[in-house]
Amino acid sequence: MAVLKTPSLQSFTLPLLIALATAVSGCSKPVPKAEEIRPVRVIRLGAQQAEVVAEFSGDVRARVESRLGFRVGGKIIARKVDVGTVVTPGQVLMQLDPQDLQLVQAQAQAALQAAQSNRDLARAELSRYQELRGKNFVSQAVLDAKQTAYTAAESNVAQARAALKGQSNQAGYATLVSDVDGVVTAVDAELGQVVAAGTPVLRIAQAGDKEVVVGIPEDKVATLRSIADVRVRIWANPQAVLQGKLRELSPVADPVTRTYVAKITILNAPAEVKLGMTAYASFAAKTPAAMFAVPLTALWQDKATTSVWLVENGAVRLVPVQIGGTSGDDVLLAGGVTAGQTIVTAGVNLLKSGQKVKILGQSVANSAGAGQ
Repeated sequence: MAVLKTPSLQSFTLPLLIALATAVSGCSKPVPKAEEIRPVRVIRLGAQQAEVVAEFSGDVRARVESRLGFRVGGKIIARKVDVGTVVTPGQVLMQLDPQDLQLVQAQAQAALQAAQSNRDLARAELSRYQELRGKNFVSQAVLDAKQTAYTAAESNVAQARAALKGQSNQAGYATLVSDVDGVVTAVDAELGQVVAAGTPVLRIAQAGDKEVVVGIPEDKVATLRSIADVRVRIWANPQAVLQGKLRELSPVADPVTRTYVAKITILNAPAEVKLGMTAYASFAAKTPAAMFAVPLTALWQDKATTSVWLVENGAVRLVPVQIGGTSGDDVLLAGGVTAGQTIVTAGVNLLKSGQKVKILGQSVANSAGAGQ
């Protein structure tokens, strides 16, 4: 006989609870997601004529640096100066072995003496033949010959004297002396070295004006050529600003750096400005039209378009702008925005169009300074 089993209460309760939970969840409404409000820093734009500054690094050099060499060839037997030696006019710098030059000088001296002896003989003969001609013992043709011989002897003496003077000068060229006040910046030859005439053996920077030599990119040459306000700072003392003057701007680009060499004279350079120091030359000029100075952090770069985030009614939108240059650490906006508008200066890469924002501190600064 089969036994009939009665279902337990637990087997009915569990499915009922599941069905009830499903019904309740289907009737409830989804909780709306809170809109994110991102805090931002801003500035309010104010148009003004900004000062555009272009700065380039270079080094301090003497305005005139000469490469000195002997005017004759020979073997160096003495060097009287080292790098850094301060020299004055007439100071001996180097000397060559003068023996060969002295021998040539002695030869020229002997040639002069011989020419003078021949001249004296020709003069004596001319005097005798003039007396004989006066007594009609010789013809006029013989007297003319003696006169010509004497004139030739005089010319030989003049020639020998000039040769001796030239050889004396050559012997003097064996000693290299300074003809200016300055300082030795390089030594290119040493004792025992045989050098040809004109070979540079020393470099001397003349005392006087000092200048900064910098390289200017080709896209700024035309603009900087007309700027008169040039300032110089030395890396060793960057707080001190010295007045400069553009003295020379090369018309041809350097073949290696592809920049144009500019030489800027430091006006009234103090003694602390030493040759070879690192220096910075700044060209400053006012912009022709009023622009908006904003920090670099305010710009949003998307491919070839530069934009800023404009804050309107508590939300932001992206606005393309035109860059007009730089002024110190700020970027100058030439178009795309108007005075009085508020733009974001920090966190621009975290924003999206239409996003709600909260201004930090609820205070807005003028665009002449940094963002709040």
